[in-house]
Amino acid sequence: MTDMQGKTVLITGSNQGIGKASAVALGAMGAKLVLVCRSEDKGKAAIVDIEAAGAKDVSLIVGDMSSQKDIRRVAEDVLRKVDKLDVLLNNAGPLVPQRRTTVDGIEETFALNHLGYFLLTKLLRDLLEKSGNARIVSVSSEAHRRGKMNFDDLEFERTSYSAMGAYSQSKLANILFTKELARRLSGTKVTANCLHPGVIASGFGHTYGGIFSFLLKIGRPFLANTEDGAKTQVHLCSSPEVEGVTGEYWDKCKIARPTRAALNDADAKRLWELSEELVAETIKTSTSASTSTSASTSTSASTSTSTSTSTSTST
Repeated sequence: MTDMQGKTVLITGSNQGIGKASAVALGAMGAKLVLVCRSEDKGKAAIVDIEAAGAKDVSLIVGDMSSQKDIRRVAEDVLRKVDKLDVLLNNAGPLVPQRRTTVDGIEETFALNHLGYFLLTKLLRDLLEKSGNARIVSVSSEAHRRGKMNFDDLEFERTSYSAMGAYSQSKLANILFTKELARRLSGTKVTANCLHPGVIASGFGHTYGGIFSFLLKIGRPFLANTEDGAKTQVHLCSSPEVEGVTGEYWDKCKIARPTRAALNDADAKRLWELSEELVAETIKTSTSASTSTSASTSTSASTSTSTSTSTSTST
């Protein structure tokens, strides 16, 4: 077993499935774990199991990886909690059966499965570089082979929404992101790799219910368990054999060849630049909304108009 004593690992989407299995494995190796989960209750329940399996140092940050405001807060919390980060495991990423938009107005699959990875990595990049031989590991999928980057309509605003189409595109985006990230990290000691975890029996696909959840439940006896599904990402997070290897796509703990579309350098650069714009757009939108709300509140107060407040709770 690889010794991860003294290593700090951050894992998103870690209260179930391969994220939790990865936390169990890495915690048992001695790693200090920082879990990012959307639900505080589920995160705390997961920590009980992870500690029971041998982890000694586990902390929880609650955050919705589809919300850029939450991602920024998560990053701020990480910077307060730890002085180094050896591994960032971008793991959160569901299959969304129907088109939905996030609080930032972005199609949910693209927001969670790509922009969540992109923004958190961007915000923690300085810490990773300062930490020395750090690793960024992003969960992609063989589903990328069905994917196509529709740059004219990435969010399915004008074309008919397909859950698998959106998911496959996001998994292709994960590989393109990894390739461009590795290029931009050239000259540092930080590596970036991505992987296919296998088709596994986990919480994946069940978040929103519907036909995909039903089919996965039927097929569960024939799927790999979460421990097997987590093996490749645990390998990438911990194995000395991976030291210095970057920009690769992995399957079954070995380098695999993705599709030609996933190797398109021009598309990788274009996706990166577009992602930067989407992040900037949400900053502007958030700032504008905040300014508008403040102005509205001020006007209401001066005219003694009654106001009502609505509260949104993320689960």
